[in-house]
Parts: sequence; structure tokens; C-alpha cells
Amino acid sequence: MTTTDDSPEAHAFRDLLRTLRVWTGELPAFDPYAVPEAPLPLFRQWLGEAAAAGVPEPHTMALATADAAGAPSVRIVMLHDADENGWHFASHRGSRKGRELDANPRAALCFYWPLIGRQVRVCGPVTAGTPEESSADLHRRSPGALAAALVGHQSEVLDSYAELERAADASWARAQREPEAEVESWTAYVLRAEEVEFFQGDARRRHVRLRYRRSGDRADGGWQRELLWP
Repeated sequence: MTTTDDSPEAHAFRDLLRTLRVWTGELPAFDPYAVPEAPLPLFRQWLGEAAAAGVPEPHTMALATADAAGAPSVRIVMLHDADENGWHFASHRGSRKGRELDANPRAALCFYWPLIGRQVRVCGPVTAGTPEESSADLHRRSPGALAAALVGHQSEVLDSYAELERAADASWARAQREPEAEVESWTAYVLRAEEVEFFQGDARRRHVRLRYRRSGDRADGGWQRELLWP
């Protein structure tokens, strides 16, 4: 049986948690009956509204994957696009997420925009892009992104920070010298959503949860919409 930590540090930490508040400002209204038939237009609208409201880095998202045994892992990555094909991101194929997607090609995403009390959850199968698509994705990004990709070795054990500094300096110089340099391990991924949930927080905890589910029995590949209890 787990025992409670009664140290002063533990008490101070729990006291801190109790003082923290969420959604202290006015939250936007959300009418779940006045929404598009598919989730993509609403997602694009919400991300735009998050940016307009001053949410820092609204295009960042939690990406959850699992290995072949089902053990999960999660990290923050950047959204590269969202279109009719799905939600796009990229990484090194040999990274932990790359290895897990190779063994278990399904994932879940979560966007959280606290200033407006909103989150969006997306889940479904993930497909790796071709080498040409992956190269195009990398070279649409900034020189800094190319330099970081050129460093490589993502998720591998690092013997010393000085080793990273040397590798990063060399990669920055190469990115400036060769802006079209290729990174063979860089892989573009696209998640084809099967479910997309939109959550609008409410100060009185009457949260609105609207879920889109892809309807496999419809010839047009449409979506079913349903409300969920908060």
C-alpha cells in the first residue's frame, strides 16, 4: 500500500497545487449544433482563434505512441499541416516515436489552448511518407530545423553535452553551406483521423465535448457527431 509523503517539501508542493487555477478569464462560447459536417474546418478555425487569442505556439501538440507490447510514450511535437489526408508531423525514423510507429502504426494527438479553455484530441492510423515527401517536408522548414535534423541520433544515449555542442555546430555550418542537404532518416508522417474530439471548457464545469467519428458504413466516408458527458 502506498504511504503519503509527509515531508515539508511534499506539503509545500501539494499546497502549491491547490493554489493553481485554470480558466480565470472569460471563455468563448461553443454551440455544438452549429458546426461543420467534418472536423477539419472546425479544427482550422479553432487553431486560428487560439493564435488570435495569443496562445503561445498553438501548433504544438502532444503525440502519443505505443510500442509493440502496448507500452505508451508521449512527447510534444509540431504540427506541419492538417488537410483532407490527415494531421501531418515528422521525425527521424530511428527515434523512439519512429520505432514505435513502425511497430504499431497508430497514434493520438492532443492540442491544448489554456487561454481559451479548449483542447482537441485526434486519433487514428499513421502512415509514413515517401522519401520525396519527407525531403520536401524538411526543406519547407527553417534552416534551424534542417541543422537540427542533420545532427541526427535522436533518442540515442548521449555521452556528454560537449559532444552535442560539437555536432550541432557542425550541422549549423553545413545547413548554411548546403541548404538542400538531405537527411535520410527524416520521415514525414500523416495521421488519418478516425476520431476527433473538440472540448470547450466552462467555468461552471459544464464543459462541451463534441466528438466526430468516421463512419465506415457510409459510402461518402462521412462523419458521425455526438456529444459526450464531461
